[in-house]
Amino acid sequence: MQPRTMVELAPESLYRDLTELSAHLYKKALTDLPPDVRSAVHRVAEQEVAGARRRLDVMVNSIDISDRTGIIVCQDTGICVFFVRLGTEFPVNGAKLINALRNGVALATKEHDLRSSIVHPITRENRQDNTGVGIPDVHVEFVDGSDELEILLVPKGSGSENMSYLKMLSPSEGITGVKRFVLDSVIDAGPRPCPPTVVGVGIGGTADLCAALAKKAILRPVGEPHPEPEIAAIEKQLLAAINETGIGPQGLGGNVTSFAVHVEYSATHISMNPVAVNIQCWRGERASATISTDGAVSYGY
Repeated sequence: MQPRTMVELAPESLYRDLTELSAHLYKKALTDLPPDVRSAVHRVAEQEVAGARRRLDVMVNSIDISDRTGIIVCQDTGICVFFVRLGTEFPVNGAKLINALRNGVALATKEHDLRSSIVHPITRENRQDNTGVGIPDVHVEFVDGSDELEILLVPKGSGSENMSYLKMLSPSEGITGVKRFVLDSVIDAGPRPCPPTVVGVGIGGTADLCAALAKKAILRPVGEPHPEPEIAAIEKQLLAAINETGIGPQGLGGNVTSFAVHVEYSATHISMNPVAVNIQCWRGERASATISTDGAVSYGY
């Protein structure tokens, strides 16, 4: 599907356009990897040797094949997670917006013959459209005074999402305890999240907020440091420790186990310090679009 510009913001046409936009973002995320991810793969491929280099060459080749053919980079179509930044001046019904995003996922699954990976957690029934109760997962943030709607889609593959960790640390364990838990989590994950990875770390908040922060952390462009120097220093220290494990590309040994470590944090209670880890596989799939009230659409990652 080619990008399109929404020329009307009449209620019904808007939601039809949002459905098509959602479908476009799903296909784009699965076939057009972000520039920062491409750069990381090529950079690391030049650094590795022997078996690790061969694994990275396969990744480079997969990207090239997808660019030429439009075939998805990996067979795992993921579980769709949307991060929406909704301007308070953008005229949209929130419930209809979420329904349009959901319909777009189903539309893309049908139009592009994508594997349906979403099932009922008990019966394991598959609707064959990559949707279900509560899925896609939609996070909405309101932006005061903005007249834009920003939509970011991350199709999270199960290999990396299965490697998610949460621990309620005691404040007395300090930053040393945080680092130990993150490193232990990466070692436990081993090859299963398809390294080289981006390791998202959430610190603070409540258990559920901490897990959300870890997932939010993987959205940052690969290797972009946290704006606060103290947090950026922790990211750098953790990345160095992780790359000393020798897990390497696809877990077959090498110098680079992770492209980056990204940390997000929140204030928390005086008697606890939650830490969560959410790992993103080497593909780092994501796609975004920003819509303004005049109907203009710009696409990104």
